[in-house]
Amino acid sequence: MNEYMTYKEAYQLLGFKSYKGLNQLINEGLPVIVVGKSKRISKKDLDEFMAKNRKVVK
Repeated sequence: MNEYMTYKEAYQLLGFKSYKGLNQLINEGLPVIVVGKSKRISKKDLDEFMAKNRKVVK
């Protein structure tokens, strides 16, 4: 897997079936890298975002 993923690669890695869940994470602060018309998500940024937003649900 590349360090910089497409949206499709990122949402598949997370187990989402569509962009909707990924867009929610982006709205909550997941960084996106934009170069021209290309948008990528760093694997490192995704891992850090998920760890930072970890919550224990009872």
